[in-house]
Amino acid sequence: MCMSIKSEYQDYLERQEKIKSKSTGKFWINQESRYVKPFQIYGNLYYVGDSWVCVHIVDTGDGLLMFDAGNCGAQAMLIQSIWEMGFNPADVKWIILSHGHADHFGAVNFFKNMFGTKIYMGEPDVKAFHERPELALVQESGNCMDTLFDADVAIKEGDVLTFGNTTIEFLLVPGHTKGCIACFFDVTNGREKKRVGYYGGFGFNTLQTDYLKQIGDTTFEARKEYLNSLEKVRNQKVDLFMGNHTDNVDLLNKRQYMLEHPGENPFLDGEAWKKYLDGKKKQLMEFLL
Repeated sequence: MCMSIKSEYQDYLERQEKIKSKSTGKFWINQESRYVKPFQIYGNLYYVGDSWVCVHIVDTGDGLLMFDAGNCGAQAMLIQSIWEMGFNPADVKWIILSHGHADHFGAVNFFKNMFGTKIYMGEPDVKAFHERPELALVQESGNCMDTLFDADVAIKEGDVLTFGNTTIEFLLVPGHTKGCIACFFDVTNGREKKRVGYYGGFGFNTLQTDYLKQIGDTTFEARKEYLNSLEKVRNQKVDLFMGNHTDNVDLLNKRQYMLEHPGENPFLDGEAWKKYLDGKKKQLMEFLL
């Protein structure tokens, strides 16, 4: 027997309430409240993300390179931010994903389908999309029409890839997911260059005991991998630490500082990378006790 229009609507409301009541529900509703006016971080590096999930653009001189694609459900806000920053979304030729979680690949299918944008993701997460799609957490988004995708390029350990005038060195830093990437590249203001460091995922949510047991990691290898990954890239020279989530780099306060102190740039900090990774290592060690 078919459901009536009224009962279907009631079912729809119940699904909404179920999403809102979950501990992660806040991440998928009222996303426009997290809007941040886009801004230039340094030279050809720009911020177009929101107050929670970072999205960055590099103008390579031969098209736009975007790091991550925002949260599922925030596609329109991202597109608006790109326009506001003075760019055309159609010029995004490449998207590099920090890792394969739904809060970072929200607009991927839009860019692939609309503009033919090429998608790059760490090889282990590319594999997981096919073998363990539930690990992408797309089921958390609250929209059953959010779907996974096929990456065009699987990033491997030690890859060095060039996008226009920007050459990027990639390393795999498993922990938050198997396919988290770290990458290092130069940005320029036309007079000098600064080296950017990007680390693909710092969250401990995928290190919780129940989660690891559910996915079959009964010896908690992910925790050891995370620790090794932090140590692996800790001593990289980084002039500008590019965040994956805004709290990684205190992005909102640094942006406010820039507005209040024209000519000063708190994002240029040669110690921020090491300091933050050391802090995560300390937190991880405490977590493991």
